[in-house]
Amino acid sequence: MKTFEVAVIGGGLAGMIAAVALGRGGRDVALIAPSAPREDRRTTALMDQSIRFLDRLTLWDRLKPAAAPLATMRIIDGTNRLLRAPTATFRSAEVGLEAFGYNFPNSALMDVLEAAVATEGNISRFTAFADAIEVSADRVAITLSDGDTMVADFAIGADGRKSKLRETVGIDTRNWSYPQSAMVLNFVHSLPHESISTEFHTESGPFTQVPLPGKRSSLVWVQSPSDARARSELSLGELSNVVEERMQSLLGKVAVEEGVQIWPLSSMMAHRSGKGRVALIGEAAHVFPPIGAQGLNLSLRDVMALTDILCARPELPIAADTGNQFDRKRRADIMTRTASVDVLNRSLLSDFLPMQVLRAAGLHILAAVPPFRSIVMREGIEPGRGFRDIPAAIRERLGRKKA
Repeated sequence: MKTFEVAVIGGGLAGMIAAVALGRGGRDVALIAPSAPREDRRTTALMDQSIRFLDRLTLWDRLKPAAAPLATMRIIDGTNRLLRAPTATFRSAEVGLEAFGYNFPNSALMDVLEAAVATEGNISRFTAFADAIEVSADRVAITLSDGDTMVADFAIGADGRKSKLRETVGIDTRNWSYPQSAMVLNFVHSLPHESISTEFHTESGPFTQVPLPGKRSSLVWVQSPSDARARSELSLGELSNVVEERMQSLLGKVAVEEGVQIWPLSSMMAHRSGKGRVALIGEAAHVFPPIGAQGLNLSLRDVMALTDILCARPELPIAADTGNQFDRKRRADIMTRTASVDVLNRSLLSDFLPMQVLRAAGLHILAAVPPFRSIVMREGIEPGRGFRDIPAAIRERLGRKKA
C-alpha cells in the first residue's frame, strides 16, 4: 500500500493547481486525476492576486503568451427599464496596476498544469478514479477503480459539485438554481478591443465580452434557457449578427467561432469547507454563476490558504484538525463572494422597483466617486485589500490638500 502526505482527488484546474502548489511547497502528493476531456472552450479571467500566485509557482511565464490583459472593465446598463444606471468604467491604472488580470482559454492553463505535474518530483499521478474512501482520525484510505490502494495523512476534494470525498465525510450542501443558461463562445472582431472588457447588464443577466490575444474575445451571455437554445440553433453567421447587435458594434464586425456551448446556471455552497483530515476546494465547496470573474479566483484562494497551512512547516506532520483550520480560514470569503454574486444576478432579474433603484444608485456612486470606486476595485482584485488601503488613501488625500 502506497503512503502519501496529501492526496488530491480531482484533476480539474483547481485540483491540478493544488497538487503543484503543495508539491512545490515540500509535501509528498498523490494526484488522483483521470485524464480530463478537452472539449471545454470556456475562458477564465484571473485577477492580479491569482496571477501573482501562478507566478510564484513558475507557471505564469508559460501561460502568458495565451493570455490577454484586462486593463479596463466597463459596465453598461443594457436594460430597457425606466431606471437605468450610468456606465461605470474601471481602469487598472487607478489602482497602480498594468492590468486587473488576464483572460485565457481554460485549455491553455490545463496544458501548462499537465506539464508541471509531469515534471514535479513530489507528485505521483494516478489516472484511475477514487472508488472508495475511508476517513479516520489519523488517516485517509483510498481504493482506486483499478484496485490500487493508498493512505494519506490528508485529503483534498477537488472532485466537483458531486464530490465523493464531501459525501464520504458527511458535509451537506445548500443548492439553488436560476432560470438562466450561459451561452459561452469565442469570436473574432474587426476593431481592436484595446484590453477592455465590457459587461452589458440585461434583463436576463450579464452579457460579458472579455479580451483574448489579437482581435478575438470570449463571451459569456447569460439568458433564459429558451433563448439560449434558440440562439444556439442559429447559423454562425446569424449568431454573429445577433452578438454584434447586442455589442452595439463596439468591436465592429463580429464572426462567432465554432464551438458554442450552453451551460445551465445554478449555485451550491457546502456547509463546511473542511473537517478533520479533509478539505474541499473549487466546485466541491462552492459553485455560482460566471459573473464578476470570481469562480476560479475563489478556488485559487482556497489553494493559497491550504498552501499556507500545509507548507508553512513541511517537515512537520499534518495535524488532525487541519480541515477545521481551513474551514475557519475560508468561510468568510466564500460566503461573501457567493452572496454578492447571487445578489447581483438577482438584481438584474428583478422587476421590483426598489431593487432596480439600489442597483442603479450603486453603479452611479461607482461612476461618480473615485475613492469608493478604488476601494471596490481593490476588493475585487484581492479580498480585504480595498479596506486595508483606506488609511493610506486618506493620508494621500490629506497630503494633497496640504500641498
